Formats: sequence, structure tokens, C-alpha cells
Amino acid sequence: MVKAKDERTRNWTFVVYPESAPENWREIIDDLHVPWVESPLHDRDVNPDGELKKPHWHVIIMFSSNKSYSQIREITMKLRSPNPQKVANAKGMVRYFAHMDNPEKYQYKKTDIIAHAGAEITSYLSVTSAERYELINEMMEFIDSQGIVEMKSLLDYARHERFDDWFPLLCDNSAYIMDSYIKSNRHRKIDK
Repeated sequence: MVKAKDERTRNWTFVVYPESAPENWREIIDDLHVPWVESPLHDRDVNPDGELKKPHWHVIIMFSSNKSYSQIREITMKLRSPNPQKVANAKGMVRYFAHMDNPEKYQYKKTDIIAHAGAEITSYLSVTSAERYELINEMMEFIDSQGIVEMKSLLDYARHERFDDWFPLLCDNSAYIMDSYIKSNRHRKIDK
């Protein structure tokens, strides 16, 4: 006997269009009391022919148990949204909200991604190893070009000007290498 494939899953995604969604669409989802994530308004996406797509938000809703397509479709019908789709990878979907892994597309701000109802997305938005090395390289070039000799100067700049990428990197795991680089620059200047 062949077992039927389970078509249910915990994470679902769908699109919400400002032109057709009810004004209280966020409250409709909030009333479910489940974690969900809202993309920035995608108002700069283009079709292959170069024409602007209709403005829209992407949503991922994350349940603690599996839900069927029909259960999720009930929700999207209230939002006047197209058919929902299963999410194969929540991290990849959240990163798509800012086009982080699609440099050919318009780059939306990670800080404009909104987590609702306790959705935890920080780890989803963290940089990859390759991105981390590139950002460290950028910081080193900045230190050299600006003649920075104190870690405070780099941290202040990152906090005010590069809050999305440099600042979390410095706070989480790259402060030691950057401080060592700055100290070596400071000592080199003293030696000269």
C-alpha cells in the first residue's frame, strides 16, 4: 500500500498587495497569534521586460505544527491574496525579503523586514562567511583611508553609518580582528 504524501507544512508564504488588501491585513494575521514576518514593501521589483511589478509585501507565517493548503488558503482569502506556497527554507525566504542573495535585484533594507508575534529572524539575516570576509576587508580599507587609530572611531562610524552590516559584525564576532588591525596601525604610526 502506497502512503499518501503529506501536503502539510509548518511554514507558508504568500504575497499581499496594497491595492487589494484590507486596511487591517496585519491585524488579521496578528489575531492568529503565530510568528510571522513581513517584507519591506517591494515597490521596485521589475519584470524581465523591465516593467515595474505591482507593489507587494511578502509574508512568511510560521506555525508550530503542520497546516494544510486549505487552512492557509482560508487566511489568504481574508487578505485578498493569491494562493499561498509552502516554504522549503525559512532562512532563504526571509533573506529573499531583502534580496540579500539576489544581487541582480533591487536591494531592500534588512532593517525594513518586520518580525511579528515573536518571530526570531536575526540568525536568518546574519552574513555568510564569504560576506563576512568581504565586510572585514571593507572595514580595513576604511580604517586605512580614514587613518583610524582608535576602535571607538570605527564603532561610532559603524553604529551611525553601517548599522545593517558592519555594526552587527563588530558586535558579534569581528571586534577582536578589527581592534588588532587598528592597534597595529596605531603602533606603526608611532614607530614611524
